[in-house]
Order: sequence, then C-alpha cells, then structure tokens
Amino acid sequence: MTGHDALAHNYNPLPVTIARGEGVWLTDVEGKQYLDFLASYSAVNFGHRHPAIMEALRAQLDRVTLTSRAFRHDQLEPFAEKLTRLAGKQMMLPMNTGAEAVETAIKVARKWGYLVKGVERDRATIVVAHGNFHGRTTTVISFSDDEHARADFGPYTPGFRTAPYGDADAVERAIDEHTVAVLIEPIQGEAGVLIPPEGYLRRVREITAKRGVLFIADEVQSGLARTGETFAVDHEGVVPDMYVLGKALGGGVLPVSAVVADRDVLGVIEPGQHGSTFGGNPLAAAVGSAVAELLEPGDFQRQAARLEPVLREGLEALTDRGVVDVRVRGLWAGIDIDPSLATGREVCERLAERGVLAKDTHGSSIRFSPPLVITEQQLAQGIDALSGVLGELSR
Repeated sequence: MTGHDALAHNYNPLPVTIARGEGVWLTDVEGKQYLDFLASYSAVNFGHRHPAIMEALRAQLDRVTLTSRAFRHDQLEPFAEKLTRLAGKQMMLPMNTGAEAVETAIKVARKWGYLVKGVERDRATIVVAHGNFHGRTTTVISFSDDEHARADFGPYTPGFRTAPYGDADAVERAIDEHTVAVLIEPIQGEAGVLIPPEGYLRRVREITAKRGVLFIADEVQSGLARTGETFAVDHEGVVPDMYVLGKALGGGVLPVSAVVADRDVLGVIEPGQHGSTFGGNPLAAAVGSAVAELLEPGDFQRQAARLEPVLREGLEALTDRGVVDVRVRGLWAGIDIDPSLATGREVCERLAERGVLAKDTHGSSIRFSPPLVITEQQLAQGIDALSGVLGELSR
C-alpha cells in the first residue's frame, strides 16, 4: 500500500509535493521553487517561518507546550490581553481551528439569547448568508448551501435561517423573536472572495443593534491584515459583538483560533460548559502573542493596502484575455475565468507549472491570497505567470 492509498481522499491537491517554505517561497521535493499565492487560505499571512513567530515558537518549545486548561500557565493571560487590545474587546475564548471558533460563537450566542435576551429555551435561531463557508463540522454544514459539502452527512442541526449575501433588508426580514445572532463573513472567501455592496455591513450592524441580536463577524480568513485593515469590518467602521478569528492567528505554524467579545457576551460561559484540551495551550498562546504584537503597529495592514491597486490593476488588465470578473480587497483577490476557456483547476495546474501556487473554487473561480510580506515585483511575477497561462490557453 502506498502513502496515497493510506490517506483518506478528503482533498484533491495539485500535483506538487512541498518540502520547504521561506517567506513567500515554497520549494518542492525536487528543488523547484514556487511563489505561494494561497498562503494556506490566509493562515500564512506573515510568510513562511517569519522570524518573530519562529523565535516565539522555539522559545516556548524549550519550556512547556501543553498543560491543558486544568492548570493556568504563564502565556495565556498575556495572549488574551494582547488579542483583546488588538480587537478593542474585553474577553477572548481560545480554541484551535476556525471551525471550532465558529462552533464556540454559536454556543455563546445561543446561551446569551436564553440568559440575556430571554429567548424561549431551545428555540434560538441564527441568521446566516447564502454562499457561506464557516467550516465543515456537522453543525456548520447544516446551514451551508454547498451540496457537495453537505450531502449525505445528515440529519442536520436546526436553528438557522438564511438570507441572500449582501442584502441587509433580507437579513432584517429573517430576524424574529427567536433570533439571537447574525453570523456572516464580511467577505466570503470560499465563495470566491465575494465583496458585499458598500454599506451592507453598516446596515447589518444597525439592524442587529436595533433588533437586539448579536452581530458575529467570521474573520477567520478576512481578518488580521489580509484586507488592508486589521479586520475586514474596519473598512466600514463596524464593530461587531463577536469576532471569530483563526488561520493567521497561528502564524502559519500551528492551529490557533479564538472568539473575542465583551464581557456581557462571553461572560455567559461558565467552567465546564465549553473547552478543548489543546485550546489556549502554552505553545499556541506564545505564537498568538507574537502575531498580535506583529499586527499592533499596523505595518502589515498598510502593506496589504499599498499593494491592493497593484494586484487589482494587474488582474483587471487580463479581462480581455479570459478573466471575466475581478474582485480585490487588500491582498486578497477572486477572479472568474471564462468557462469556455478553462476551469479554475486547469488554470491553477498550469500556474504551478510556471512556479505559482494558487487555488480554484467553485468551478471557474480562483483565489489569490499571497503572504503579506510579498514585494511588488513578486506580485507582478505572479500576475505575469497568470497572463502567460491565459495566453497559452487562448491559442
């Protein structure tokens, strides 16, 4: 039996086998270098093996890596202080993966609804958006409309109502006396980097405040400088009741996630009601602290904002060569390829041959999310590779 045969096929990776990473570069087992234009779906925002993150990781490896939350350790409270300061909130609850953080937010919102809002027990609902992606746990796929991710995994968890993404009026219509929260991605990543209309997030914030429900922003992919601001909601001056964070929070070296909110929301959780053996472990907390420290001066946010027009203009220049739509916010882009020309997968396979790694989604769409340490020249190199692929396909 080969290693491939022994591995469950829940992914269909590109035919590239990575052995090393440094900054924006990945190197395969044969020594070929690739520009990383995916950054592990924004988990590697600071580049592969960022020196400050590696230093924090190594220092903690030599001390203690896991205690469980049965005991306190000296890294968790400093991490909580730094992350809550970054988010402008009072409390955080650490977990590991983004999906765990979403599940945490759902549990917190439901309990808040029963204890604070006074919703009838076991009747709480949460409003979500069409096209959402919040993970692949049983609860999360229950309110997904991606049938490939959802089919054959029922029965499904009840308690969710869906509104069209970008339609604030539909969100308001979906809210009733049992609604405890609205959970949305400020930008829908898995759907193809879909950016909602200007004012949508502000209206959702106004509606949730008026109707007495929580606004939960899933910033697992969009947060932590990816879009040119610390959080994607910052582009509209919006402060949600809960941030759901992950991916880049682990600095690209291990899974770290968290829900961040004020005390009147997260304070409803009592000992024994939620947790994780590895959630908030010393190694994760040390790395999370390093990430918060990197983000505090705003350099990565400014870098993403500065390079946004370079990325946008480079991709828009290809609209006469097979690109039919371009969506860019910070250093995050989604493009749609003319399906008569190629699928997104085919384009990504050809990009890999030219030394650029990216990921397709939903047939003809491709996402670009390079590490935020990328230079203008490296960004142009990746766009040139895409131009070459499109020219090749058009012949």
